[in-house]
Amino acid sequence: MDAILLDMDGTLLDTEKVYFESLVAALNACGYTDGVVALCHAMVGLPGPVCEAMLREHYGPALPLDDINRAFIEHRDRMMDAGLPLKPGTLALLDAIAAAKRPMAIVTSSSRRSAERNLTLAGIRDRFETLLTLDDVTHGKPDPALYLKAAARLGVRPAACIAVEDSNHGVAAAHTAGAITLMVPDIAPPTEETRAKCAAVLPDLNAVLALLQQRGAL
Repeated sequence: MDAILLDMDGTLLDTEKVYFESLVAALNACGYTDGVVALCHAMVGLPGPVCEAMLREHYGPALPLDDINRAFIEHRDRMMDAGLPLKPGTLALLDAIAAAKRPMAIVTSSSRRSAERNLTLAGIRDRFETLLTLDDVTHGKPDPALYLKAAARLGVRPAACIAVEDSNHGVAAAHTAGAITLMVPDIAPPTEETRAKCAAVLPDLNAVLALLQQRGAL
């Protein structure tokens, strides 16, 4: 194992719940209630432009996307004012990777601006030299481009990388790139197809750390 590639939202940072609740609240505030929860679940792990396209497809071209985005940002910022918590086991895993001197990278479908803000708010931005975001590729997850580019940036083979993801779309991206994929589900549970793509599905990052130590990867 040459490197560890880490998703950000829902994997290291407890942000997916913030995004999910904020989008549901924004849609409801704008008068949209039909199928909101199921649709928002389907968006977990997808980049923003894809989510916007899904909203327009579901609710039609007259969807007031600007109003929804404003309501989403207001709700998101109110929730984040209370702090941006880390997922259980984040610091222990990052400490162990650093102690083992393993190369690592953030691989996220968020924009660079969002990634920089969230990692800084969570107090872990300075732990990462390599940060791959939606701004670095043409297509975000589930396309494998982000993972392929992260491996190339670190100078390692994708097949020698361990990827840690929380979403079905993220697992698809990492697996297609050829990485050894571990999943720690957040909001959306893994499908059977997703489980087949994972080396393991684990309850939290503490379990990820224990597995990597057991297998001699850390």
